[in-house]
Amino acid sequence: QVQLAESGGGLVQAGGSLRLSCTASGRTFRSYATGWFRQAPGKEREFAAGISWTGGSTYYADSVKGRFTISRDNAKNTVYLQMNSLKPEDTAVYYCAAGGTLDSVVSGTPWYWGQGTQVTVSS
Repeated sequence: QVQLAESGGGLVQAGGSLRLSCTASGRTFRSYATGWFRQAPGKEREFAAGISWTGGSTYYADSVKGRFTISRDNAKNTVYLQMNSLKPEDTAVYYCAAGGTLDSVVSGTPWYWGQGTQVTVSS
């Protein structure tokens, strides 16, 4: 069993930056692909970024490509999402998810989910 805890959300002005962290319990976390998803008010949850268990492969949704960077530190059981050039449309609850392969994370079928952290971007 893996438990995920997100942190780092908050309120930021458009054009600003935030770094989200996802810290996991359990040593098996470091063998799982991990991703970040987001859900805006009134919309379905969508994939944002994913990373393989080694950190050697990453994948991004077109909407965040070039602005967001996902990375991981397996020694700390932590995955990060660096978000730059934030836009009001990035406002959402951001969820960390882990489990399985990068393909399964990208397809929205990871095994474990965090509780989410709110990101609000003001114009």
